[in-house]
Amino acid sequence: MSTWKHPFSSTICLTLLFVGLSASSPAEEKPSEKKESEWIPLFDGKTLNGWKKTNFGGPGEVTVEEGAMVIEMSAPLNGVTMTEEAFKKLPKGNYEIKLQAQRALGGDFFVGLTVPVKDAHCSLIMGGWGGGVIGISSLNGYDASENETTTYATFEKGKWYDVRMKVTDKKIVVWLDDEEVINVDIEDSKISTRIEVDLSAPLGLATFETTAKIRNFMMRPLSE
Repeated sequence: MSTWKHPFSSTICLTLLFVGLSASSPAEEKPSEKKESEWIPLFDGKTLNGWKKTNFGGPGEVTVEEGAMVIEMSAPLNGVTMTEEAFKKLPKGNYEIKLQAQRALGGDFFVGLTVPVKDAHCSLIMGGWGGGVIGISSLNGYDASENETTTYATFEKGKWYDVRMKVTDKKIVVWLDDEEVINVDIEDSKISTRIEVDLSAPLGLATFETTAKIRNFMMRPLSE
């Protein structure tokens, strides 16, 4: 005597088997990826909104030309400082800051970037002390030319350089054209600025007897 089978029995069995296997062996989940914070423009490439000329006392002007902030050569310092209102919107610690900079005229530092660090401020210097010194001013009372961050580079007039700086409560790391040039532990260091650029705090740019051009100036909080 033949045994009758339901025409869909095979399909049902296979479906149930597949569901059972799926339930017992769930697909491996991908680890969640950290989402980087968005970059905040600090300079719009058109105006000096959010900035004021730093009162260093020299005759040099600060203008905007072809999408770049132009800090003209002065005697000896010239620069800009962020307004209090604009600074309120920015991270005060654990951040990255980046810009493109060019030495247009002169032979000394064309990047004097003063930034907040913990409850103090310091300055990243590029092209100082006659044209080639890179370093942080100041750590434990020693400036960019005489502390553990001191290094050197050759900077060509008219060439754009990519500068990026990471600041946390424990470290300062700096890249020049994607090459790491400073990596210093600051956890137990005394942080300060040289008296000449105190007016650049809390966030500012300065040059020394040099005309600089600045563009693509941005900042972002670090993802924890």
